Amino acid sequence: MKKFSILFALIFISFLNAQDKPKLVIGIVVDQMKMEYLYRFSNDFSENGFKRLMKEGYTFHNMHFNYMPTYTGPGHASIFTGTTPSVHGIVGNNWFNKSTGKEMYCTDDNSVTTLGNGTDYEGKMSPKNLLSTTITDELKLATNFQGKVIGISLKDRGAILPVGHFANWAFWYSKTGSFVSSTYYGDKLPDWVLQFNDEKHYEKYLNKKWELFKPKEVYNESLNDNNPYEGKLYKKIPFFPYNMKEMYENNDAGVLRSTPFGNNLIVDFAMKAIEKESLGKDNITDFLTVSFSSTDYIGHVLGPRAIELQDTYLRLDETIGEFLAYLDKNIGKNNYLLFLTADHAGAENVTYLKDNKYNVDQINTKQFINDLEVFSKEKYGQNVVLNYSNSNVFFNKEVIEASNLDLEEIKNAFKTFIYKQNFVRRVYSDSEILGASGNDMYLNFIANGYDPIQNGELVILEKPGYLEYGATGTTHGSPYTYDTHVPLLFYGWKIKHGASYNKKEISQIAPTVALKLKITLPNGTDAKVLEEIME
Repeated sequence: MKKFSILFALIFISFLNAQDKPKLVIGIVVDQMKMEYLYRFSNDFSENGFKRLMKEGYTFHNMHFNYMPTYTGPGHASIFTGTTPSVHGIVGNNWFNKSTGKEMYCTDDNSVTTLGNGTDYEGKMSPKNLLSTTITDELKLATNFQGKVIGISLKDRGAILPVGHFANWAFWYSKTGSFVSSTYYGDKLPDWVLQFNDEKHYEKYLNKKWELFKPKEVYNESLNDNNPYEGKLYKKIPFFPYNMKEMYENNDAGVLRSTPFGNNLIVDFAMKAIEKESLGKDNITDFLTVSFSSTDYIGHVLGPRAIELQDTYLRLDETIGEFLAYLDKNIGKNNYLLFLTADHAGAENVTYLKDNKYNVDQINTKQFINDLEVFSKEKYGQNVVLNYSNSNVFFNKEVIEASNLDLEEIKNAFKTFIYKQNFVRRVYSDSEILGASGNDMYLNFIANGYDPIQNGELVILEKPGYLEYGATGTTHGSPYTYDTHVPLLFYGWKIKHGASYNKKEISQIAPTVALKLKITLPNGTDAKVLEEIME
């Protein structure tokens, strides 16, 4: 009896040790997802997707980004580094870099080349512009590089930035219909990826119609189909059904991105990655990041009130349910830790707000740039503005110095002029931004997104509701809640059921995961954690 007790104790201790860390961590990012969608579409969701995550996991209802600009590149980088653009250096998707005097893209890297059947440019990508480590980097270090890390997305930045510098692989979708990568990760694509590409899985989605997923009366949370606030996907009729085959024949396989089936293909590929890379099959923790981008493509063109967007989320809900069932079967329900969030949210369409008597307007960026030039020439006899982009004003210091002009006087003069623009709420100079004390919330947001080496001498805060966008669809980028308020759902290994309505910041995710895994914190984080799920 005593020997049996000792044996049972050893087996029990072994079981506890095996459960001390999850076999697999899955970080899901839904591009341009507002927290409000979980409420608005709740009655139409199944019990197996978003509702399952919320009913069995932990929901943070008041999660926010804590910087400006709220774009895809900075969003993915911030989630996984646990810090903001002022530290990790990804200050936009594309931006003018003051130190080089050139435009740059967040994952550009001309030292690498494309792996797979993609264009030359599609694979010239790597994480070299990311200045801090990610939670995925720290997992690689903690496991002596034995834990596998793989990132998957329709977008290169959605695959590359979450998995950091040490990843085994990052894969993203090419307009050829294949998943590609870059020589940063290896000399050739794994055989299973080549086989997946050869099987042309994308064709089964492009050779069908995009019709309503559920009966039309279900979509009463959206505006009528073919309303004046929607743009057109690939210049086709802006209402159901969409002839996918025709869209494909007149373009390329990239059209899949702007349909809900792009999300389906991502999960098809993710499940194949889990199988072929044996993720979660031993006691060394692996990490898979999955970014769903179709929601962003559709949201931009059609806006947040379109039936097409609601249909995309209803389909994504089913897709997530299928993915969870796959994880339960192949990894084990209590063996994986999953979190789901978004890289940013999105604004209401300006025309829609105006038509409902909200006094806002679109911003004519081209006209504003022209106005800056006219003002400069009238006051200084020449154009001292080098660039205006991403709400940043850059001055041409060579011209200013050669003309013996005073940069501080110029900044103050332009601030006075810019304040006369109808869309402007505040204008901050670089010295104000770098001296931010935290008393001004929006100045603090701008400071968190500001890199003095790369950003401009002035940064403009637009008024709430104003957008640099067209009459249809929507965009994002501001520090206002419509762009910052995103979901955060934790589920699985050592996650109790519950909910929090206290305000949280996106930079708390990575250090929380690090402490749950008992590994080193990402090197740029301020180490504030979500204590509610640490017990």
